[in-house]
Amino acid sequence: MLLVLVAGNGCNRNPGAEKKKIAVIISTLNNPWFVVLAETAASEAQALGYEAKIFDSQNNTALETDHFENALASGYNAILFNPTDADGSVVNVLKAKAAEVPVFCMDREVNAADATTSQILSDSYSGCVALGKYFVQTLNKKGQYVELLGLVGDNNTWSRSKGFHSVVDNYPDLKMVAQQNADFDRNKAMEVLESILQAHPDINAVFCGNDAMAMGAYQAIIAAGIADKVKVFGFDGADDVVASINSGKIIATGMQFPKVMAKTAATFADEYFKGKRDFPKKMPVAVEMVSGKNVAYYVSPTKD
Repeated sequence: MLLVLVAGNGCNRNPGAEKKKIAVIISTLNNPWFVVLAETAASEAQALGYEAKIFDSQNNTALETDHFENALASGYNAILFNPTDADGSVVNVLKAKAAEVPVFCMDREVNAADATTSQILSDSYSGCVALGKYFVQTLNKKGQYVELLGLVGDNNTWSRSKGFHSVVDNYPDLKMVAQQNADFDRNKAMEVLESILQAHPDINAVFCGNDAMAMGAYQAIIAAGIADKVKVFGFDGADDVVASINSGKIIATGMQFPKVMAKTAATFADEYFKGKRDFPKKMPVAVEMVSGKNVAYYVSPTKD
């Protein structure tokens, strides 16, 4: 489903010439973080003088396939892409490649090194190594915890989990009593944790693969009356979680920079149109940990 239409209003660098068109195909707009990613990519493309249109795949690879087919049939010249599935999305990228339409992945990757023109990705593993160290410190190296995973078909899910466990698993008195996916979804995370709490009411912490799930987990522990006993960790740097860290409700998150990734993807498309071809296959974007110690910096209205 097409949810947002953005007409290009940036400067036209070739007056009289038809503007090139850029499709922004996003895994889901049912998450404020991805809305920022999509709208920044589209607005940056506009600013560079192109038309841009946002397509919402609603975390459905079949719908994503429809968007690719529509974009290619409609003459889009480049695709800024946030995949629904690292493996399932490869076929869509290959269709674009066959049509000589460059694809620039943002935040999420596909498992095909030569299919995309470039992939601009958060360094999720390193970000979760830092979160894992803070998790160990905060829990004094002992306790019971739950891990909520994101989409099992997304590489970010496993990069974050592996980074976290590369640290936490070295402490035998930290015991994971449950690990379950909640698809990066707030409501599902709340429901999953409510169910887990019935069997494990004495947990000390919840590690969540994104901030939407962290907010859902926090709702669950409030409903259970144990919000003062359970420490919640997220990943993304979403505004509501940063505000919750500032008020002491959430312990920490990994700050990603969707605007950096979106602007880089749009800039790469501009450079491609101008003849550049030697793009990095993968471009990591650093993640910064946000906790009560430094949250004041991130709640600043000047923080991008």
